[in-house]
Amino acid sequence: MTDEPRETTERPQPEQPFRSQDPEPAAETPQQKEQPEATADAAAAPAESAETPAAAAEEQPAPTLEERIAQLEAQLADLAAQLAQARQEARENWDKFVRERADLENFRKRREREIADRVLQQKKALLNKLLEVMDNLDRALVYQDSLDRQGLQQTLRLVAWQMNELIRSEGLTPVPTVGEQFNPYIHEAVEAVEDSEKPEGLVVEEVRKGYKLSDETLRPARVKVTVAVSKKEQREQPGEA
Repeated sequence: MTDEPRETTERPQPEQPFRSQDPEPAAETPQQKEQPEATADAAAAPAESAETPAAAAEEQPAPTLEERIAQLEAQLADLAAQLAQARQEARENWDKFVRERADLENFRKRREREIADRVLQQKKALLNKLLEVMDNLDRALVYQDSLDRQGLQQTLRLVAWQMNELIRSEGLTPVPTVGEQFNPYIHEAVEAVEDSEKPEGLVVEEVRKGYKLSDETLRPARVKVTVAVSKKEQREQPGEA
């Protein structure tokens, strides 16, 4: 038996339609259709604006050398006028400063003269009052030989009263001393007196008068002040008795 070749019959495949590899474009929307036109207008706008300065530059011719020189001369003249005006203002301000400084100096000197004159007038008035007291004191010294003891004492009291009235009229008041508590602002302690019967720090004697001018201490009064008796002396006192 011989092998005969078999005929293979292949079924023909149905033909497929030809497809392009590129995808089909999608349908355009109305907005996309209008977009290219807007883009074209936008692209054309810069071109027109870019051409405008160039065209304007071409229309304006460059100034000539004579015109440029004339412009510079005009600017120079303007600067010179401004400089002259600034110098004039500076000169006027300086003159004003010198006048005001002179007025201020004159005012200061005038005030100093007024104060000096016022002080001098006050000194004259005070000295005239003091001279009246000195006149009474001179009379007492002249007639001291002819006056008895009582008359001389009366004259001295009159002079003292007149002097006290003088200082009182000038605003001076005596500092209170005897019987007052020691005050370092108006008193000056010159001696400590031990006294067990009186409280400590009490003024018991006036050595020199003190005076106050209004509320200010002109001269503190010199006084003697009591102090507490020491404990040693307190222990010794009963034994000595």
